[in-house]
Amino acid sequence: MALTIEQHPLYTLNTVGQDVIFTAIDASVVSTKYDVKYKAEVHIGTDSINTATTTDLVGTFKTTPNNAGAGMYDFRPIIESFVSADNLAPSTSEFKGVSYNNIPTHIIDKYSLNQNTVRYLKIQFTIEGAATPGGTVVQIGAAVNSAQYTLFNGYLKRTDILSLIGVNFGYDTTRFVLNPVTAVGVIPGNWLTNAPVNQYANLSDYGTLSMFLGNLFASTDLDKITINYYNSAGDTLGSEDVDNTDGNGGSTTFGTTTDEQVMYFGCFPANLLNWSETFQGYVTAGTIQGGYYTIKAKADTGFNLLDTITIKVNCPTLKGYEPIRLAWLNQWGAWDYYTFTMKSAKTTSTKGSTYQQIEGTWNKSTYQVNGFKGGKKAFRVNATEKISMNTDFVSEAESEWFEDLINSPEVYILDGYQSQAANPALNQYATPVRLTTSSYTKKTVANDKLMQYTFEVEKSKTLRTQSV
Repeated sequence: MALTIEQHPLYTLNTVGQDVIFTAIDASVVSTKYDVKYKAEVHIGTDSINTATTTDLVGTFKTTPNNAGAGMYDFRPIIESFVSADNLAPSTSEFKGVSYNNIPTHIIDKYSLNQNTVRYLKIQFTIEGAATPGGTVVQIGAAVNSAQYTLFNGYLKRTDILSLIGVNFGYDTTRFVLNPVTAVGVIPGNWLTNAPVNQYANLSDYGTLSMFLGNLFASTDLDKITINYYNSAGDTLGSEDVDNTDGNGGSTTFGTTTDEQVMYFGCFPANLLNWSETFQGYVTAGTIQGGYYTIKAKADTGFNLLDTITIKVNCPTLKGYEPIRLAWLNQWGAWDYYTFTMKSAKTTSTKGSTYQQIEGTWNKSTYQVNGFKGGKKAFRVNATEKISMNTDFVSEAESEWFEDLINSPEVYILDGYQSQAANPALNQYATPVRLTTSSYTKKTVANDKLMQYTFEVEKSKTLRTQSV
């Protein structure tokens, strides 16, 4: 009996936040050799992996056979550290028509490739042992390679249903695959979000939608995204296509590298204000305010590939509330956004160091009485700002969606559209915050009728003032 991979993830597309179980077994070696160990060489890379080289080798792990004679591994703790959030877009993307090296992903003009969200995994298994007790341990038999798996920066909830075929299990992520709607009843793919398909935004709001381009179908690569504009009465204003090309920050030809597997599209009003003369014209004419526009991902055949997203443009509020827009890392490793348009309150707390200052002057030829000297003084004052914000009345879909916000490890306050000075550092757009609201109650219309939520965040960076 030769070495075999007895158990592996059911699907080749997996979140890194789930159990990634592999089991290798060679019963004859375990029963006839001594000091037997299974060895797994883990390869993680950004392109097709060749286990014959060490280019993508990140670690070698050995384990002794369990009571069933198998070597069992869970690689989740290892692979989690190889993916992370895409806070910055690559230099192939643009902001207001200009390429920078530090564009926050949220404010891109059109498309952006991912840099950190996706990686490939492939594992080579071997077994080793000695012919006699205390003898030399050597590899026995040939190595066995796993399939190549695509990993992305997501996690599973307890309510996400796992599929089981034989001994292999996994979560079916094929709903994120581009699926052309060629006939009635064909279900399109899903964007990388749990957000409702109807979203709201102010004219100054930035944000992106994310999609998984790795697909199971031939000739269904993303060709373009079509934006259709409507006024408040639902009348068509016009439309425009944004081609998926290298020049637009995307990928003219779909490739195998991980950066082309997940793509971001800047589709909220401020992103469009960055570059779209069509949208700018509707804003100037006042026809898009209170209206909406739809986002459709299309193949070169014209078929829709993903759910249609509708973004409704809020009319300017007359209540004078300052809108607060949050961005957070969602369950699937992409970004979600929500603008809190109702009352918000900002609280600043300070904490500083003090010292007892000597009164007068003691280091001159004569003593001088200075009224501003002496007593207890502040050496430095550090200020921390907390913001409490309220939603408007929300739907049940939005109520359920807020669970992603309360669970997110990365939350930011986004500044809106603004005029730029020459050579901006773009550091002011995304401010890291910590969500201090620690509990969340899912509300329903049946239980709560009209539903509103209050969240509180604390700015992660303290304001350091002068030292004396």
